[in-house]
Order: sequence, then C-alpha cells, then structure tokens
Amino acid sequence: MGFRARYNAFDRYQRRHAWLGFPLAVRQKYSDDQGGYLAAAITYYGFFSIFPLLLALTSVLGFLLHGHPKLQSSIVHSALGQFPVIGHDLHVHTLAGSTLAVALGLAGALWAGMGVVLSAQNAMEQLWGIPFSRRPGFLRQRARASLILLAVGGGLLAATGLGGLGTVGDHFGIAWKLGSIAASITLNFALSWVALRLLTTRDIPWRRLRGGAIAAALVYEGLQTLGGYYVGHVLKHASNTYGTFALVIGLFSWIYLAVHTLLLAAEGNVVATRRLYPRSFSIAFEQPPTAGDKRALNQRAKVEQRRQDERIDVSFDDSER
Repeated sequence: MGFRARYNAFDRYQRRHAWLGFPLAVRQKYSDDQGGYLAAAITYYGFFSIFPLLLALTSVLGFLLHGHPKLQSSIVHSALGQFPVIGHDLHVHTLAGSTLAVALGLAGALWAGMGVVLSAQNAMEQLWGIPFSRRPGFLRQRARASLILLAVGGGLLAATGLGGLGTVGDHFGIAWKLGSIAASITLNFALSWVALRLLTTRDIPWRRLRGGAIAAALVYEGLQTLGGYYVGHVLKHASNTYGTFALVIGLFSWIYLAVHTLLLAAEGNVVATRRLYPRSFSIAFEQPPTAGDKRALNQRAKVEQRRQDERIDVSFDDSER
C-alpha cells in the first residue's frame, strides 16, 4: 500500500472516530481562523501590561517594607526575591516607594489591559463566526471591555497567586501547597468559564462552555506550576543581567502559551456546539469535503460581512469521491 492509499485510509478512519476526528477538527478550524495571529495580538498587550504592573508593585513594596525588616526578609526568600531588579533591590535594601511610579504603573497596566480584552473579544468573535456587522460599536465594546477587565483581571491575579503558593516557599507544608493548587484550579475554572462567556456578544448557553473551561483550567494550572518552577530554578541562579533576559523570554513564552490555551478551549467549544467535525484531513492531499467542512467554511466566510444589507453565499462543487 502506497503513501496516498495510507493517507486516504487515515482520513476515512478519523472521520469515523470522534476521539481522533474532534481534536483534528479543532486544529483545522484554529488554523482556518488564524489562531496564531489572534494569540499574538493578545500576547502583545498582555506582555506590555506586565511591566507597568511590576513598576507599580515595586513601588508598593517599597512603601510596605519600609521599617519592617522581618516582612522584607520573608519576601526576599519568596518568588519575588528571584525576580531581577526587584530581587536585587530587596537583597541590598534599596527598594523605595514612589507615588508617581504607582500612578504611572497602574495607568499603563489599565491601558494595556484594555488592549488585552479588546483583542480577546475580537478573537472570540472570530472563532464563533460573528459577522463584523453584528459586533458591538466602539463605545459599547469598550464599556464591556472595562467590566470584563475588572471582573476577570483581578481574579486572574488571585489565581496566579494561589498557584504560586503551591510551587514556592519551603516553609509551606504539603497540605497547604495541595490546598492552594486545588483552590487555584477551582478559581481558574470559574474565571475561564466567565471569560469564555463574556468575551463574545452571542448568547451562548453556559453549559456549552463548560468543557472548554475545564480543559483551560487544568492546562493553565500546569502553566502556573511550570512558571513557578522556572522562577525558582532558572531565575534564582541567574545574574541580574542574564536574569532580566530570562525573565523577558519566560514571561513572553508563558503568556503566549496561556493565550493559546484559552483560544483552543474556546475553539473546542465552537466545534462541539456547531458540530463542525469531522473535517477532511487535507494537509498533504485535498480530500472530499465533509458536512463539518462545509459548515465551518460557510461560517468562516460569513464573518467578513461588513454591512447589514450585504449577503455572502458559499457554495461547493459536488466533489464527494
């Protein structure tokens, strides 16, 4: 049996078995929707928002630790003590607070955070196939983004903090670490469920989003654990100069993976809800289209509708072979 025959046999097999056909359909639709580009836009604003937050955090710590040597000593031995610049200033006792730095840091973080939410809204509308003509206007979109930023952003910081307790700090017991991880997974699930629902304007039943929220919560917890290990074992032994490079590369990679996790979870919900599987396995050779192909490509084309009076029709040749 030649390669083409084996290829055709694999395509027929995955069409008949959902355990294989479903993830392949999610991968195909994610590629059709240019998920990598959508994730890159969200990552840009997410990465940009981190450094204003660090600026504000550094100044707040300067205020809080002034005159409290015991508290400063405990933070030196925590994950924050491993961060370049912040960790160095903590060790040499030169960390100082600045009201201007706090104000500028929070303003910059809010601006970049708004960009994160707007980019995420655009990505979710794209995945769900919402035509441009049916999306919210300029003011309504930003009003929704502000509410989502307050609701999800604060919870995300809390979940990250809980996850960090389970991976750093030798003085914490095993029971405390396991409890913090369990609490973090629960909070991750709730935040993912809420984010998947609020980031799209279409009225989608909550139960349709539950599977993606569970998957996102578990993978995100794994990313938090990996991030805690990276901070504790890579940044800890790096110099201040090379630690800065390691921090930037690690943060950028971590955010990009976290964004992909959320978008792939959303894509799985779309494929399951709209029955966009199985798809033809047309990577090396174009295969006859399935009903899932036709529904998915029809939805993808109609996203480009820009006016209420515009009509987009999609047709396929009778190419079933």
